[in-house]
Amino acid sequence: MILVSSYNMRKAIGSDRRRRPERTLEVLNEVGADVIALQEADRRFGARISALPLHMIEHHTNYKPVDFDTRAESIGFHGNAMLVKKDVEILGQEVVHLPSLEPRGAVLADLRVNGVDLRVVGMHLDLSGLWRRRQAHTILAHLAARDGEMGTVLMGDLNEWSARGGCLRDFAHHHRFADCGRSFHARRPVAQLDRIMVNDRLDVLESGAHISPTARKASDHLPIWARIGPA
Repeated sequence: MILVSSYNMRKAIGSDRRRRPERTLEVLNEVGADVIALQEADRRFGARISALPLHMIEHHTNYKPVDFDTRAESIGFHGNAMLVKKDVEILGQEVVHLPSLEPRGAVLADLRVNGVDLRVVGMHLDLSGLWRRRQAHTILAHLAARDGEMGTVLMGDLNEWSARGGCLRDFAHHHRFADCGRSFHARRPVAQLDRIMVNDRLDVLESGAHISPTARKASDHLPIWARIGPA
């Protein structure tokens, strides 16, 4: 089995408005996923460096960032990043440019996790429903054009308030949703903005939102997770 997770970490700024990367890393260690897709992983202004210092990831977790070769001291692309356990083999990685009015993108990595080859996409979609659907179509077209088929996981903050419509309908044509429950707002979850989806080569065995005292304070989103295996 493989444990995957998605987390909008809000640039490591908690509900107390303090930037505490060590608190974010504590939440990631609590979840303990093999693969984590992060949103809002880089600081917003200036050089847009990683909100999680690389030395802290190295020394305080069992994770390594997937290197998308974007900018110095950043681990992401338009805030999207991916962490994997140190024993996970990274077979390939790339960024996906998304149509948008504001900078948006997605990240993709082909991984070998516990002997299973896995394609993972991390994303943070637009606030506008029209642009969300365009971005969903771009991601799906990009996946359809890639060589080789493998188990695929798509996850991230979709910003979709609808229960079934909008971009969810587009993704649902070829993917199944894990039932992770509500993840926003972390203090009192009322919306299911964060999603994990898999294609027909994978089964979701278990899923949910990670709730702990630290997770409730570390961001405005809770991490979500899914335990998956080959179909």
